[in-house]
Amino acid sequence: MKLVVGLAGASGSIYAARFLRALYEVEGESYLTASPAAIRIFSEEYETKVESAEDILSFVETKWKVKPKHKFHVRNFFDIGSDIASGSNRWDAMVVVPCSMKTVASLSHGLTENLIERAADVSLKERRRLIIVPRETPYNRIHLKNLLALDEAGAIILPASPGFYQMPKTLDDLGDFIAGRIFNLLGIEQNLYPKWLG
Repeated sequence: MKLVVGLAGASGSIYAARFLRALYEVEGESYLTASPAAIRIFSEEYETKVESAEDILSFVETKWKVKPKHKFHVRNFFDIGSDIASGSNRWDAMVVVPCSMKTVASLSHGLTENLIERAADVSLKERRRLIIVPRETPYNRIHLKNLLALDEAGAIILPASPGFYQMPKTLDDLGDFIAGRIFNLLGIEQNLYPKWLG
């Protein structure tokens, strides 16, 4: 499994952190890019000092004592000439978690001003799986129309709305629920939360 993972500037760093932690335990490799706003929000929400996507990976490894099986290649958010800016390079799917409404708006209108937007646009045009995890509430009409446009273009919209039937005990449990839902959409077996058995 080769992925592109984008962290856009929305609240909900826990969803990115728990997804990265779980992905570390899966054989494969991924490209990671994070916006300056995502890095700032991660610092604030985790009350830590991170200044780059590399720092976020280091934080995840250290906080949860990860033994990495997955290799991450960090790409500069501003480098729209990066390898993942072209459909001539292959990846299986892309995940934007969390996804800001600015990024949703840009993608739904075909605007690509940074590497997250460009790689996502490439994913859509090459008919690769694109999973968008928006973290906003409430949605206004513009948000809904933009999300609908992305759905119609082939993206999968997975709102950061965790379920509670797994009886979460911690905030990490809520993050794991969303990470597990992403894994399901990627076709990766997961045990991040118990399956509903009826």
